Amino acid sequence: MAYDNNSGSTMKLFNKLPLQLAIASTLATSATAIAVEQTADTTAQDIEVISVTGTRRSLRSLSESTVPVDLLTSRDLATTGQLEISQVLAAQLPSFNYPSATLADGTDHAKPAVLRGLAPDHTLVLVNGKRRHSGALLNLGGTVGRGSTAVDLNNIPTSAIKRVEVLRDGAAAQYGSDAIAGVINIVLKDADEGGSVSYTYGQYDSQMAGSAQLKETIIDSQGKLGFVKGDDRRVNDGITRTASANAGFSLSENGFINISIETRNNEPTNRSGIDEREQYNRNENGALDPKELTFDRYNHRFGKADVEDIALFYNLGYDFSDDLSLYSFASYSNRKGNSGGFYRRAKDNRNVPSVYPDGFLPNIDTDVDDYSFAIGLNGVSNDWTWDISTNYGRNDFALGVSNSINTSMGANSPTEFDNGALVYEQFLVNMDASNSFDLGLPDDVFVTIGTEYRHENYQIKAGEQASYLTVLDAQGVPVAAGGAQVLSGFSPDSATDKSRHNIALFAEFDTYLTENWNAVLAGRFEDYSDFGSTFTAKLASRYSITPSLSLRGAISSGFRAPSLAQTSYKSVSTVFENGVPREVGLFPSSEAAAKALGAKDLDAEESVNMTAGFIFTEGNFSFTLDAYRIDIDDRIVLSENLEGPAVEAILQQAAELNTQSVRYFTNAIDSRTQGVDIVATYLLGLADYGDLRLSAAVNFNDTEVTHVKDNPPELEALGDGYQYFARREISRFEKGTPADKWNLSATWDYENIQATLRATRYGEVVDTSSSAEGDELLKAKWLTDIEVAYRPTEQWKLALGANNLFDQYPQDTVSNIGYSDFNQIFTYSGFTPYSLDGRFVYANVTFNF
Repeated sequence: MAYDNNSGSTMKLFNKLPLQLAIASTLATSATAIAVEQTADTTAQDIEVISVTGTRRSLRSLSESTVPVDLLTSRDLATTGQLEISQVLAAQLPSFNYPSATLADGTDHAKPAVLRGLAPDHTLVLVNGKRRHSGALLNLGGTVGRGSTAVDLNNIPTSAIKRVEVLRDGAAAQYGSDAIAGVINIVLKDADEGGSVSYTYGQYDSQMAGSAQLKETIIDSQGKLGFVKGDDRRVNDGITRTASANAGFSLSENGFINISIETRNNEPTNRSGIDEREQYNRNENGALDPKELTFDRYNHRFGKADVEDIALFYNLGYDFSDDLSLYSFASYSNRKGNSGGFYRRAKDNRNVPSVYPDGFLPNIDTDVDDYSFAIGLNGVSNDWTWDISTNYGRNDFALGVSNSINTSMGANSPTEFDNGALVYEQFLVNMDASNSFDLGLPDDVFVTIGTEYRHENYQIKAGEQASYLTVLDAQGVPVAAGGAQVLSGFSPDSATDKSRHNIALFAEFDTYLTENWNAVLAGRFEDYSDFGSTFTAKLASRYSITPSLSLRGAISSGFRAPSLAQTSYKSVSTVFENGVPREVGLFPSSEAAAKALGAKDLDAEESVNMTAGFIFTEGNFSFTLDAYRIDIDDRIVLSENLEGPAVEAILQQAAELNTQSVRYFTNAIDSRTQGVDIVATYLLGLADYGDLRLSAAVNFNDTEVTHVKDNPPELEALGDGYQYFARREISRFEKGTPADKWNLSATWDYENIQATLRATRYGEVVDTSSSAEGDELLKAKWLTDIEVAYRPTEQWKLALGANNLFDQYPQDTVSNIGYSDFNQIFTYSGFTPYSLDGRFVYANVTFNF
């Protein structure tokens, strides 16, 4: 049966666009507000040109923009106490969320972030206005962002960032595929002198709400395990050490090079509860093994991964003349990560007792190398301002497993494995030119034309044989679970090397129709080598009613091409459903096993994005409101695990004999995301007591799956028990991110002291199950952060702070949905939209020169 929330038949959104553009032209005075401008002194100091505004005309004021833009300066980034750019954005922007994925394989080491509740790959990331390459990791666990690849923002050190511009509007017509939810542009520092050195040390000091401390394990009068428990468990872990340096140097009198380096050492956290299960087989008399009394019951690692990062960036510019300039920027980063999986008990049939007599906790290890390089020229010729550039990016995500075993190999198995690697490469050439023309309108028409070529490559490299091998007996039956326990390696059959390219042509027109009425029209044509062509368009407008009040609005079509990972990824792995391991194959939709179960070649997602709102500024007060609606057709999702005797029979006919179930990517659903962003700021002068900056921001967001396509005939023939996209994944789309998020902050500057207080409210989230009875409702929570900084001299800054000052946790799973073994071990839901680790306290020292 089809799942459809629309009252009538669903039409293709792209075909509706001409009508919607006509309506938008008639109503061009309705619009979207932008995020609040920074205070005047900050703006003058930190901002020369706003790069990403929904128009390619450079602006010096956010109030000139036709669409909503958030802007965070380096000063804003430095007052959060957060150590990664994704955490910084989540702490400051209500529409941006960074969920706490844990026990999610490689996703623990490269967590995806989301804008406006859409997928991570619906947000385009730029660096200095140029497209940043995506990460190679495909998120396959049951987390927010399942089935997506995303740019790993945390490879970019905060010490290299001058400002961050977040465009909260569809921008595919200007910047290309992926810009459905919006655009994040990271502008690198460009000072030609001075710099800073900074060191931050912090750790978690917390008491786990709802998770009791185990005081003693006993055997009760009935011969069963018993546990003596105390108060909520206190933990001190997760020590973090971050060191960074930034310096600018002049290149003669005409250029600069700005260099940043940052290292992070984040020790793991553990928020697991007590494992009350019996760990050892009972003896022949049915009595418990005495080792049960001394076994460490905190045997899992449920929390942040152990991660070591190093990142190096440079940003360079050189003027050959007034009309010709060179620019370049590049980066290298390396991340080594280690996280835990599910504990294999001594009695577990996946254990080899002669190797691990007390069981073992298998670990997932990652070694990620990330590179980028960009170089370009810009200048002026015959009144045309032009730019030509090329950039290259590569993300190499190597996977391994340690403290594990291939059970089918028995005692001969290694305990460490090379599982292979995922690699994504991107190469671009981009050219654009701009000029102004007098066409008889009240203002010149600012015209931009351009073209872009992009080449992408995606690889899966096979691991060592022991990481994926399954040993068979004489009858061809597996003797035990094969592959490295916790994460099987990539076999040669999974190895992939796929490439594609696309060419884009774009144009944009920006002018004032009257003295107070600005309009922008953009269009973009793209042709892909693997799925064809698409055209997108955008109309945006701003009308100034008074110098203080402006109305803004935009309507655009958008698209997102299926990623190469989604079209070519293939792997057979062990997944857990309700604690039961199963061998699951993920096949490209073009392969026989997927086609046998109804898979079709993937097509691009198509969207229509509409925004409307206003901005009001008066003196030191600013208030903005944005309403938005984003309709997406043919969203690319990961299907359910298709399994059972009937499925196995189909797979046997398709010659995929070693797989119990199959999943594949499919254009299965349509969705509608609607919401409102409200932002207010006020700068209050306190005379002799300094200044107080007040800010309040809220995002209300609702996503609805409006249509799920009918099962393909191959599955429909198997009966109602088979659905290729079912309730659990639908609910994750609709309820997996907060329904609302509030950010309140106050910053007081007085002489050499700066104090910042923030309160963030995360709205309700649901960790959904296959049935409503198993859903876990995560109630709304307020988290409070505080930082106090002191500058004894102009060069030195000392700061102390605490994030989650009052040590808030989500309600524990035991009391929330009832007792079970794994509810006891994993006390909190991984869908929690904030850190699961409790209070974090830190100190920072910075020296500026």
